[in-house]
Amino acid sequence: MHITRRKTRQIQVGKVKIGGDAPVSVQSMCSTDTRDVAKTVEQITQLETAGCELIRVAVPDEEAAAALPKIKAAMTVPLIADIHFDHRLALQAAKIVDCVRINPGNIGAWWKVEEVIKAVNDNGIPIRVGVNGGSLERPLLEKYGWPSPEALAESALNAVRSLEDVGFTNMKVSLKASDVHHAIDAYYLFAMQSNYPLHIGITEAGTAMTGAVKSAMGLGYLLSQGIGDTLRVSLAADPVEEVKVGYEILKSLELRHRGINVIACPTCGRVEIDVVRMANELEQKLGHIKTPLNVSVLGCVVNGIGEGKEADIGIAGGEGKGILFKKGKLVRKVPMEELMDTLIQEVEQLAKEKEAEGNGEAIASPDTNGWESLASPSDRPSTLGKEIPVLPRR
Repeated sequence: MHITRRKTRQIQVGKVKIGGDAPVSVQSMCSTDTRDVAKTVEQITQLETAGCELIRVAVPDEEAAAALPKIKAAMTVPLIADIHFDHRLALQAAKIVDCVRINPGNIGAWWKVEEVIKAVNDNGIPIRVGVNGGSLERPLLEKYGWPSPEALAESALNAVRSLEDVGFTNMKVSLKASDVHHAIDAYYLFAMQSNYPLHIGITEAGTAMTGAVKSAMGLGYLLSQGIGDTLRVSLAADPVEEVKVGYEILKSLELRHRGINVIACPTCGRVEIDVVRMANELEQKLGHIKTPLNVSVLGCVVNGIGEGKEADIGIAGGEGKGILFKKGKLVRKVPMEELMDTLIQEVEQLAKEKEAEGNGEAIASPDTNGWESLASPSDRPSTLGKEIPVLPRR
């Protein structure tokens, strides 16, 4: 499948490029109290190990803002400060972090925004304009009656146009809703009328399983249509899980490839090995590998190689014996009790060989022909199949 990426402006958050021809980046947010530097840094280290490329922390008060220098000093990826209500916290954070997120629905009077603009300009960092269905401006709620996709898009466009009016363009934008359809429609409405890079997400998506499914549906659809330059999977779970799910979404669309991709057969009456346990054990023990590899775990010796022929390496087992294969070809037979250890060793060796060859992460390149061919009207969701309203300036 080839995805034609939407053409956007490019900005830079720390060392990470967002938009333009840059790959879709994966970010998350700490669930710790930012004022607790030790716990926050511990979680950031876990997120970095999982491959998180940008990390956001909440800055609810001055004590949290004062903790930012120590947190930033312990990180290897860009730090984003999440600011609500008090613009003075943004002024303080701008001296330390790589990006400041503000919400036009709750940051206050325009002169406060102008002070934030001056602060980020002085420090050469971008702003994320973060619109959220739960905190829209009152006039837009009165106009539309509810946080509709049109209301979200108009809020974001108003903020962007106001920033542009004072010469500020160093920004990315998000329009988050917890309803998958509303989020898709809002992002599409904005994308049709602006070329700023988009941070996509389904906010308050839910628990690990429910949230992963909702995020995969919403973000997967947007990404398949070329919309999205950076993403966060918002889960009521360990933030490390957000990163894992984010990469899995990108892997499934062949937009990013990082680490192992486990190909495991579904359980059935023919399976004679514990495929479920083995597949989960593989993901856990090989989570440190960054090199993209397809690893197959199959429970049928007869069909194993055929079913796993697309894998770089894999095993199949049954009837008290197992086989190791690479690229669909039998390598050797392996005693069942040694099968998992053998596969793990072989995968680690194969990863080292690929790294030595310089085969780092494989990334699908964006199309250079624009994004007019994203989808035909019949392929678009409800709002998007209709005439796209040009949302007014306020």
